[in-house]
Amino acid sequence: MNAKQKSLTVYAWLSIMAAITTIALKSYAYWLTDSVGLLSDALESLINLVAALIMLVVLSISARPPDDGHAYGHEKIEYFSSGAEGIMILLAAFSIGFTAWERLWHPQPLQQLGIGMAISVGASIINLIVARVLISVGKRRQSITLESDGKHLMTDVWTTVGILIGIAVISVANHFESSIAFAKRLGLNGWEILDPIIAILVALNIVWAGLQLLRRTASGLMDAALVPAEQAAIVAILEQFTRADNVAYHALRTRYAGARRFMSVHVLVPGNWTIQQGHDLVETIEHQIMSIFDNIDIDTHLEPIEDPVSWQH
Repeated sequence: MNAKQKSLTVYAWLSIMAAITTIALKSYAYWLTDSVGLLSDALESLINLVAALIMLVVLSISARPPDDGHAYGHEKIEYFSSGAEGIMILLAAFSIGFTAWERLWHPQPLQQLGIGMAISVGASIINLIVARVLISVGKRRQSITLESDGKHLMTDVWTTVGILIGIAVISVANHFESSIAFAKRLGLNGWEILDPIIAILVALNIVWAGLQLLRRTASGLMDAALVPAEQAAIVAILEQFTRADNVAYHALRTRYAGARRFMSVHVLVPGNWTIQQGHDLVETIEHQIMSIFDNIDIDTHLEPIEDPVSWQH
């Protein structure tokens, strides 16, 4: 296993510990307040734990070097992780939405809001810190798995913020007699109806996060090309060399698998060049491309520019 990639599993363990801690805190907050919004938040943290465990396994496998059975490496397993996480998120959203819908028609008074909110704020701070670490390391080390998990945790943070705002509104509104009278005219016992409404909004937000993960999974499994900025950087290097007379390129293809990138290109040179000349040119091109990417596999095909067959692909 690549030592550099193996070290990423440390961050998976960090995510696991954060998930366990936030589940405990948010579950306690729900037990104190009986808020379905906080229940939804705790359930999402449970999904975070499962996702972190999957991430640990996936990072361990993706770090393995290519072998006879997997000549292109094991990085694509990261998309199975993101796909599984996306499905779990959608299932959690359905569960949250169903529970909130029931509570919407049968509102319940919320208890000990101050303590529950304080506990949830503490859990969110933990998620915020871990999320920023995962996103930063994921971008720096080009690990889609870490970056996705970090962004998922950030979604959890913003979800908690929304729930806490709703609970704060309920707490404040219930202290004013005019607000209570207005709510009773609507047939409500205070403003408790806001709790399930916010939980439903949380569920919709989680659905969006799950669909985005599934979209990225499908894109990776279908060998989508590198992002436009990365492709433009490759083209700029190729065109530096093809400005010379009788040097051209075609059939540029790119794809990515996790943190690893792949590209192939046909380089056309004069037929009277020696093998050494052609070899030196493609080596120079490859080294320049590798200098702007941390992890890229390049397959270059050298062909005589005069032969019409060279332009066919």
